[in-house]
Amino acid sequence: MAKLLRLGRKRPARSDDATEDIVAEFQRRLGHRFSNPELLHTALTHPSAAVGSDNHYERLEFLGDAVLDLAIADMLMRLFPEAKEGPLSKQRASIVNGRTLALKAQSIGLAEKLKLGKGEEKSGGREKISILAAAFEAVIGAIYTDAGLQRAQKVVETLFSDDIGGPAAERDYKTELQEISYRRFHAQPIYELIGAEGPDHAKRFTTKITITGRQLGEGVGGSKKQSEQAAAREALIQLEQESRGEQRRSG
Repeated sequence: MAKLLRLGRKRPARSDDATEDIVAEFQRRLGHRFSNPELLHTALTHPSAAVGSDNHYERLEFLGDAVLDLAIADMLMRLFPEAKEGPLSKQRASIVNGRTLALKAQSIGLAEKLKLGKGEEKSGGREKISILAAAFEAVIGAIYTDAGLQRAQKVVETLFSDDIGGPAAERDYKTELQEISYRRFHAQPIYELIGAEGPDHAKRFTTKITITGRQLGEGVGGSKKQSEQAAAREALIQLEQESRGEQRRSG
């Protein structure tokens, strides 16, 4: 519903003082006050808003991606000193990916701070997973540039402390999809059990998932819960592919 309201009315212009207050609040949520505020402005500028200029987030995104990988890996190694490489890699991948980073960006209010071109604004750029994730990485890259690796690692550790559930932790695809579905479609996913086959000791369940009447995926598992998680995963993949296609068309 928020997206529909935004598209339906013109936003009033903000005074310089109001803008500075918003930036200050964002830095408070982020946990870092920039010595060079221009780095933050660059990190929050999409290429569509920097026509004819390189003053946008792509270079900082490149840097932030590497900083995030290192910071999360270091955090996992310290928290789970006995864990092997496989489970550690699995958990890092469950954190450093587009969907998770986009949700983290939303949680700190990054979407509203983005500077987008008119076309990207009209196409819903503030809700695109790829843009939110890229801007979040750019902000981390900006912190590294502003204050160094130790400070960037501290911010990452604070932001992601609740996302570390152990080296064998599984992603909750249903929760991720519910948040994205409400944000993009203002509706909840509907799960429907469409099949159950096999003997009781080895039954396989099949669940399909629809959002606003559109089927987005099917999942199979050894329990209803597992089949719903599998269906949610397929739906997330489908939505992310569509989001990337929209970005390419608008770019």
